[in-house]
Amino acid sequence: MSETKKFKTETKRLLNLMINSIYTNREIFLRELIANASDAIDKYHYLSLTNDKLEKRNDYKIELAFDKDKRTITISDNGIGMTKDEIINNLGTIAKSGSKEFMEKMESENLKEEDAREIIGQFGVGFYSSYLVADKVEVNTKSPFDSSSYRFTSDGIEDYSIEEIDKDSIGTSITLYLRKNDEDNNYDEYLDQYMLQSLVKKYSDFIRYPIQMTVEIEKPVFDKDGKETDKFEKTTEVRTLNSMIPVWKKPKAEVTDEEFNEFYKNKFYDYQDPLDTYEYNVEGNVTYTALLYIPKKAPYDLYTEKYEKGLQLYTKGVFIMDKCKELLPDYLRFVKGIVDSSDLSLNISREMLQHDHQLTKIAANLEKKYVKHLSEMQNDSPDKYREFFEAFGINLKFGVYNNYGEKKDLLQDLLMYKTIKNDQLISLKEYTLNMKEDQKYIYYVSAKNKEAVLSMPQMDALKAKDYDVLILNDDVDEFVMQILNKYDEKEFKSINQGDLDLLDKNEKKAIDQIAKDKKDLLTKIKDSLNGKVKDVVISTRLTSSPVCLVSGDGISFEMEKVMNNLPNGADIKAERILEINPNHDIFKVLEKISDDDNKLAEYSDVLFNQALVLEGFPVENPNEFITKMCNIMIEASKINEE
Repeated sequence: MSETKKFKTETKRLLNLMINSIYTNREIFLRELIANASDAIDKYHYLSLTNDKLEKRNDYKIELAFDKDKRTITISDNGIGMTKDEIINNLGTIAKSGSKEFMEKMESENLKEEDAREIIGQFGVGFYSSYLVADKVEVNTKSPFDSSSYRFTSDGIEDYSIEEIDKDSIGTSITLYLRKNDEDNNYDEYLDQYMLQSLVKKYSDFIRYPIQMTVEIEKPVFDKDGKETDKFEKTTEVRTLNSMIPVWKKPKAEVTDEEFNEFYKNKFYDYQDPLDTYEYNVEGNVTYTALLYIPKKAPYDLYTEKYEKGLQLYTKGVFIMDKCKELLPDYLRFVKGIVDSSDLSLNISREMLQHDHQLTKIAANLEKKYVKHLSEMQNDSPDKYREFFEAFGINLKFGVYNNYGEKKDLLQDLLMYKTIKNDQLISLKEYTLNMKEDQKYIYYVSAKNKEAVLSMPQMDALKAKDYDVLILNDDVDEFVMQILNKYDEKEFKSINQGDLDLLDKNEKKAIDQIAKDKKDLLTKIKDSLNGKVKDVVISTRLTSSPVCLVSGDGISFEMEKVMNNLPNGADIKAERILEINPNHDIFKVLEKISDDDNKLAEYSDVLFNQALVLEGFPVENPNEFITKMCNIMIEASKINEE
């Protein structure tokens, strides 16, 4: 009995989007379906290692067939198959729970087609590429964990049906009923033996299970004396279309960049070539082969709880685990690839892996080698490294910050920042090499861009000295500076925290004298602000701006913002210190009105709120602030009239 179910709304919309807008390279349907078949066999094999109920087999294969008269292509495997629930979850709902989030992201961010193509590739919707060439798809499947077999049928538009069938063997068979040719597309070309063979060779040659097809061949006819005649007879033979040698098993010199890229796109559901490919073999105390990739762009869910890091794990070429998280530290979570080691047991389980000493050694060696590779990329291919850092640099920053800076010495040279003098990313080493001869510190500031930095009053003295300043624009950056503390014996110093140590002895002596002479005025200003600031001081950093707000030792303003924006964040507040420029006209005004407590309080409050705005904080009482500003403007107007 057949049961019909409707596709969910978001699934229908995503299907329509994918078929009509996103996938423009239609021939990849075969790659996607063969990859799914290979994954199904991998899963069966892995489960059979620990499940006595599953038959131990060595006859794994993927079969490809076509029928010109019926206009069908069929891809079959003897992998794990699907239960009824798995059919509904895997075929009836795109990307399981992910499709709804995808559609919401599409709508909320108004994504362009290129962005949509990037994200959809990460959902692993390979089965649905069938509808690029087919207007009907039929899936026959049997799972060892279900007493019944099932057929899924759908045109990929509104609904799908599921019915019980008789299927003797475990596995899945997918039959595509090809669309009719139209003005723009020739679907008949996929009903050609040589076309299918070439597509397998192009996209799936590395699949380690035989991809077999019964092909039609012509053999010469021999006479009774055994001599070849000019006649031929048609017959068939089963051919294996792929080499079955994984790319990491081939000699590196024999693998083209295109083959490496196709392996990546096929195995890790990306439509773009990777940004970087790194393959190496290690022999000695630990023995393994690694083939690692950096995606062109960060996966849409890289920084969510749903994202699973990890590399595919093989032992002696046999698939063991899809995402072995023990192989990568968190700060390399973006890396995709495989590790194949002969040092691990074929029967190793997830629980055993957590305590396996060989795996621990492999992971430590892998981390060390990959960090070295990133360093070599930084030195040998700086433009490529900058592109990498723009996409994934924040992960390295978290690596520096995590575990109280345990990895800071390993990673600090890989960090890169823009500065007020460099619009492209530079390393800390480059910054220190270009420091002025008299410069003691590595100066930094948190800001969106260079323009925002240059407009800050705290930059007055630094501009005069022509010192460069690092621009931090990730939430974690200031925490990184605190953890690093110094680089190449040069301390890091925030431009809006503490003394910048920019004055010579005479300048400092002059400022100290002004502070001493104006102590009473500064105290009155502080008192008038009623505890809003820890102190009011004469500034050593302002030359043209009237006032600025700086933080005391410890928590910076940026840390305050970040920590208070965290879920369940505590009400943390950095110390506020109001600095006043003694050479600015506003200071002369404050001196004149110092005997009028009310007026001084009003002026002081306006200056404090101006300083708050410059630091990106909200005005404490907007209505009151506007009223005071108006009063001051009216008073200034009256004075001018007089």
